[in-house]
Amino acid sequence: MPKKPPETVAAVDLGSNSFHMIVCSLTNGNLQTLDRLKEMVRLASGLDKRNYLDIETQERALGCLERFGQRIRNFSPESVRIVGTSTLRQAKNSQQFLEKAEKALNHPIHIISGIEEARLIYQGVAHSLGSNANLRLVMDIGGGSTEYIIGSGDTPRVKESTPMGCVVVSNAFFSEGKLSRSAFTRATLFAEQQLEPIQKQFQRKNWDEAIGASGSLKAIDKVLKAKGWSNNGITLEGLEHLVAHLNQCGHVNELNLPDLDPERLPVFPGGVAIIYATFKSLGIEQMTVSDGALREGVIQDLLGRLYDHDIRSATVQAIAERYHVDKDHAARVKRTIGYVLNQLGEDFGGDNHENMVQFLNWAAELHEIGQDIAHSHYHKHSAYIVENGDFSGFSRQDQILLSTIVRSHRRKLSRSLFKELPSPWNVDAITLTVILRLSVLLHRNRQENDKPDFKISLAKSKVRLQFPDQWLAQAPLTHADLIQEADYLKSAGFKLEFA
Repeated sequence: MPKKPPETVAAVDLGSNSFHMIVCSLTNGNLQTLDRLKEMVRLASGLDKRNYLDIETQERALGCLERFGQRIRNFSPESVRIVGTSTLRQAKNSQQFLEKAEKALNHPIHIISGIEEARLIYQGVAHSLGSNANLRLVMDIGGGSTEYIIGSGDTPRVKESTPMGCVVVSNAFFSEGKLSRSAFTRATLFAEQQLEPIQKQFQRKNWDEAIGASGSLKAIDKVLKAKGWSNNGITLEGLEHLVAHLNQCGHVNELNLPDLDPERLPVFPGGVAIIYATFKSLGIEQMTVSDGALREGVIQDLLGRLYDHDIRSATVQAIAERYHVDKDHAARVKRTIGYVLNQLGEDFGGDNHENMVQFLNWAAELHEIGQDIAHSHYHKHSAYIVENGDFSGFSRQDQILLSTIVRSHRRKLSRSLFKELPSPWNVDAITLTVILRLSVLLHRNRQENDKPDFKISLAKSKVRLQFPDQWLAQAPLTHADLIQEADYLKSAGFKLEFA
């Protein structure tokens, strides 16, 4: 946590249809919006059949990010959070694009899962609506995915992400803007098929009010009001009028709908098919549209991190409980990590020090979760759960980083696992892993008072441990473990000395 929260914060949402940025002033924990920027990039349209993002779309996106970057390039690292969604999850060449995009913005981009996207959307909506006791169904139509969440207050209870969005559905069923009754029927059926597995969980009897969030739903709401088809948000009756109108037209250019942004025309039919299928499948009669969405949720999440309410720490505790971790042992390992870090000082890791401490402590809490599956190779099971589980607050990159440290905390240590991590973690993470390995090793007999008052120094790839006189002679098992550990570390380019 920084010593003093920044005065200005920003959130950027790299959606599959539009890119959004919100910039806010921050005073005593209160936000005031200074700037909102939005550009319709249609990233999802650039995915080819093999899920590669084409050059033309990348260039269009990078042009937008250069403009966004001009506004936030000089912001401090802790004051900006940028997330990528469905298309960047799917694109096989997303890493090459991300490198250029991060250069344009001068900040890292975090790819989030559909479930994490759903959580953040709910946070944005809940914050914009304020608190009430109702159970809310929140729906957000993106360019590449649509999220559904049921929650109350600021707590999401059920979260789902479906692989359909206004760009994807429009490209698949209304290519080049062509419209027909049969195409709309097929698009609606496709959306209903995506909803079928979650229909029971999200049907009308399980919530009190329906809230929509996203440009597609705002646009549909505006059109229904402008045409006089609804005066109370989005209604089933209003949608029936809109669908009938769409089915009378042969092309999106013939729609002639008031208050519809011409830029949205190419993806409008896909959004209508998704909301129409949702109303029919889930038994919705009426939906109110909210101003809050993903970027507002990202800002709220950022505030939590700035004011020491990082959802990721709560997630780690919940996962540790679910997998019946030995809390006393994890606490001992964490204390020894703290003991080591105190000796290495606050300069350890430079600007990345606080993040390094945080990830190292999380790794200590989760390194044994795989034992709930099998003791043999439990570190691999632990790493699999960390990488593939639904971890609230964590980005894809966060989970891969944490998984790599956990996977490497015992036995063979392979440098190659760390090379693919983004900078600075491709260098820093292996050092963290060495600290975790030694802290775990020194607690192998799992006793409360088994750690001696040792001294440690760590310079580049050389680690030196100094134990009290005669301690190693009285701890032959630890001595043997250290000899073995020196071999493991040597194969990874580290030199471990101890006396």
